Amino acid sequence: MSADQMSAGRLERGEGGMVTAETAVVLPVLVAVSLAMVWLLTLGVAQMKVTDAARETARALARGEPADRAVQLAERAAPGASVTIDEVDGMVVVTVRQDVSPPAGLLEGAFGVAEVRSSATALDEGA
Repeated sequence: MSADQMSAGRLERGEGGMVTAETAVVLPVLVAVSLAMVWLLTLGVAQMKVTDAARETARALARGEPADRAVQLAERAAPGASVTIDEVDGMVVVTVRQDVSPPAGLLEGAFGVAEVRSSATALDEGA
């Protein structure tokens, strides 16, 4: 066996170990990035829900529907959210807020619970 053949054999074995080491380092990073992307998607969906809930509640109140019925609309659009209703100068201001936990609680230690919130304002048609 020549020196070239021996060094080629060593190189192949060395590269195989290197690929394993690189995979061992990269795999946790890929999992963390994937979890972070799921977390961002979860926050985006929750933000859309509270925005829709605030808008629907403000419209219902502006049309003259009772407050409890309007709050039910918000709870249907964003389950578990809290709703605050204010009336200022003939305007109805609705704020909907919701706490969102990370998916499966995996990132809770790193990020904690996030709050999403949205407000909507409508002219009170009954005023």
